Amino acid sequence: MAGFEEILGHDSIKRHLQRAVETGMVSHAYILNGEDGMGKKSLACAFALALLCENRKAEGCMECHACRQVLSGNHPDLIFVTHEKPNSIGVDDVREQINDTIRIMPYSSSYKIYIIDESEKMTVQAQNALLKTIEEPPSYGVLILLTTSQEAFLPTILSRCIKLKLKPLRDEMVKNYLMEKLQTEENDAGMYTAFAQGNLGRAISIAASEDFRIMLQSVLDLLKRIGQMDISELLDYIRRIKEDKLDAEECLDLMQLWYRDVLIYKATQDKELLIFKGECRAVEDISSRCAYDGLERILDTITRTRMRLNSNVNMELAMEFLLLSMKENYGGRNMSQVNVKEGE
Repeated sequence: MAGFEEILGHDSIKRHLQRAVETGMVSHAYILNGEDGMGKKSLACAFALALLCENRKAEGCMECHACRQVLSGNHPDLIFVTHEKPNSIGVDDVREQINDTIRIMPYSSSYKIYIIDESEKMTVQAQNALLKTIEEPPSYGVLILLTTSQEAFLPTILSRCIKLKLKPLRDEMVKNYLMEKLQTEENDAGMYTAFAQGNLGRAISIAASEDFRIMLQSVLDLLKRIGQMDISELLDYIRRIKEDKLDAEECLDLMQLWYRDVLIYKATQDKELLIFKGECRAVEDISSRCAYDGLERILDTITRTRMRLNSNVNMELAMEFLLLSMKENYGGRNMSQVNVKEGE
C-alpha cells in the first residue's frame, strides 16, 4: 500500500482524487473501472490514505498514526468488503458488511471508507441493497467500487457514482519500469510491454513468470517451423496446448505480435521497429517468403479465432483452422536452418 506519488501513470485520476481531498468535495461513491492489474486497488488505497490522514495531506503524510495504520492494513475506518463465493457478491455480503455497519460513526477519522473489489460480481439483489445506502449515505461514508466491467451495474448505481476509467499506460513508461525496477533486459522488456498492452500489473506478472517463458518458447518454435510441419504435427501441437493448459488467448496474443513484426519488417526493413528483436533472422526470412495479402489473411484469421473462442467454439477446432491458415499462407525452408546460421 502506498501514496499517489508511487503509482505509475493515471495522472488525471490522481489529480481528481487529490483535489477532492484538498477541497473536501468528496463524493459518497466512486467507481474505478479498468482491467485487472491496472492499479485500481492501489488508487483506491492511496485515496483512502489521503482521506484518513490526520494532517490532511492530499498525498498522505505517511507519518501520522492514521497513515501508519492504513499502511499496515489496520485502520478501523477502512473496510475491505469480502465475499465467500468466488463468483458472486451476495445480498448478505452487502447487508452485513456495509448496510449494517455504515451507520456506526467512524472510530477515529472524519470518513468511513469501504472498498469493494470485483464489484461487478454483485448480484442484482446485492446492488439493490447497496443502492439504498448510496441514495441516502451518511455524510462520512465513502464507497469505492473496483470493477473490470462497469456495464455489469444497474443504471441506478451508475447514475449515483463518480465514474473513473483507468487507461493503458504508455509503452515507454511500462518498459522503463521493467528495466529500472526489475532489471529486465531491454529486448525482453520491450516484448513484455507489447504483450501487456499498457497494463503494468500484467507486464510485471509475465516478466516474473516461468510459465510465460515456456509458452513463449513453445509458440515461437511453432511459428518458425509451421511452414514445414505436417497435419499430424499441427494436431500434436494443439493437443499440447490443451494438455499443458496453455492459455489459448495468450498464445493468440503472441501470434498476433509475431505477424505484426513480420508485416512491419516486410514494409520497412527496419529491425529497430521489431518487438521480437532477438528473432530478427527468423522474422526477416518469413517476411521475404510471405506475401502481404497472406500476412493480412493470417492476422484476420487470428482475430476471427479469438472471436470463436470467446463464443465458446471448440478450442481444438478453432486452433486447427488457424494453424492450417498460417501454413497455407507461409512459404519457406525449415526455420531451424536460420537458427543454425544465427549461431555461426
